[in-house]
Amino acid sequence: MEVKVVNGFRKETTNLYPPLLSSISSSIHAKMNVEKLQKMAGAVRTGGKGSVRRKKKAVHKTTTTDDKRLQSTLKRIGVNAIPAIEEVNIFKDETVIQFLNPKVQASIAANTWVVSGSPQTKKLQDILPGILNQLGPDNLDNLRKLAEQFQKQAPGGAEAAGATSAQADDDDEVPELVAGETFEAAAEEGQKS
Repeated sequence: MEVKVVNGFRKETTNLYPPLLSSISSSIHAKMNVEKLQKMAGAVRTGGKGSVRRKKKAVHKTTTTDDKRLQSTLKRIGVNAIPAIEEVNIFKDETVIQFLNPKVQASIAANTWVVSGSPQTKKLQDILPGILNQLGPDNLDNLRKLAEQFQKQAPGGAEAAGATSAQADDDDEVPELVAGETFEAAAEEGQKS
């Protein structure tokens, strides 16, 4: 029998199973780390004792919801897919945003064009030979400025360009026939060497 004094009153308790309770309490204490439990319990409350517990952190929405909202808005506008577009170039100062094999949609009534795909940002000089046929009359001034910049960057560029154009003219002409030589003989000599 155990006697305790609580608030001035005497309290007698009888512990019928003292060895059993002590072994249970020691095994519970061994399994749980008290400091870790107190730390976890302290992290739940934002203030002190009696304050509200913290709210569960909201998981952020993924970008797929944004894509779905965009697609539903485009559907409401009434865009139609334009097939067989191989390349889209958007000119911005001296750079070009280039889309290869994009998905292009348009709604002319809403003055809306949608270009989706993977963009690449390039300098105008890098893609110039491939887009000359795409440039309109409004871009001729830009093309002239670009040509002047090329000439300024490479000293003697005009002379070198003239020499290479002369060689290109020679390549375009049909070579003169040499008496006694045939194509087969020249091919055999090429294989031997």
